[in-house]
Amino acid sequence: MKKLKYQTVVNAPAKKAYRAMLGLDDIKTYEYWTAAFNPTSSYEGSWDKGSKILFVGTDPEGNKGGMVSEIAENIANKFVSIRHYGMLQGDKEITSGPEVEKWAGSLEEYTFEENDGTTTITVEVDADSDFAEYFDNTWPKAFEKLKEIAEQ
Repeated sequence: MKKLKYQTVVNAPAKKAYRAMLGLDDIKTYEYWTAAFNPTSSYEGSWDKGSKILFVGTDPEGNKGGMVSEIAENIANKFVSIRHYGMLQGDKEITSGPEVEKWAGSLEEYTFEENDGTTTITVEVDADSDFAEYFDNTWPKAFEKLKEIAEQ
């Protein structure tokens, strides 16, 4: 596992950036920026600390899949920590086995720091080194879409 770090500055207060990023007022804001990763990206569940949340989408053949995760921490407008512990294939949650073990327990963390009405969003994600290039290319695209909706 490798810890990857990405950062952007949004011309909006932290509360607005946080709510848009998580899709709290409208799930479509979450789906809009995460479409950079998968055009059908969404989530099922709650952002409340301790809650299970499924990050879902479909593959090119239309099969549902995704990640089984837990909200390890959620401090409104400041910090969110997601612990990934399984994968979803169709409606089946897989939480053990060789495919899961290489990344189970990995974290994805969002930090929001507001200064004079602008917000610096930092994302730190534990990733298999095979995905580093993908994330290096995709996170900047996702941030552009997030900035677009948060700055409206």
